[in-house]
Amino acid sequence: MIAYISGCLNTQRRTLSLYLSVSVCLCDVPQPSKELVDKYTGLKETFLKRIVHFYESLHETVGTLAEGTITGEKAKELAEHVKSDQRAKAVSALIAGLAEDLEPLLEKARLGGLGLYEEYLRPHIGEQLDHFITSVKPVLDAVLPTEDS
Repeated sequence: MIAYISGCLNTQRRTLSLYLSVSVCLCDVPQPSKELVDKYTGLKETFLKRIVHFYESLHETVGTLAEGTITGEKAKELAEHVKSDQRAKAVSALIAGLAEDLEPLLEKARLGGLGLYEEYLRPHIGEQLDHFITSVKPVLDAVLPTEDS
């Protein structure tokens, strides 16, 4: 019985020690390497180019299909009204200001997440993730190209 209680106390001490070490580690977030930040930035820019190109293609296609229809004309009128509406301009300016104010906080969180990934996950899953990204690129180039080909 004494051995059981002693074992439980040792387990509790180890658990407390692990908890405290994790708590301390969360205060000191490791910084990512320049190589990882550059790789992330390149992937993010490519992804955003794909999204913008897809949106532009979709907008052009829908505009062409809706041309000359009653619904298309109503949509154009609505778009013109929103562009000239002062409340819409004010909301747009507010959202742009909020995005500008939040950018440093988002950048700090992004770098913290990259640092944690590089420190704790990259040694275990980095190679598989890189292989996955490399193998998915040709499919994305065919489905969501970054520009007209």
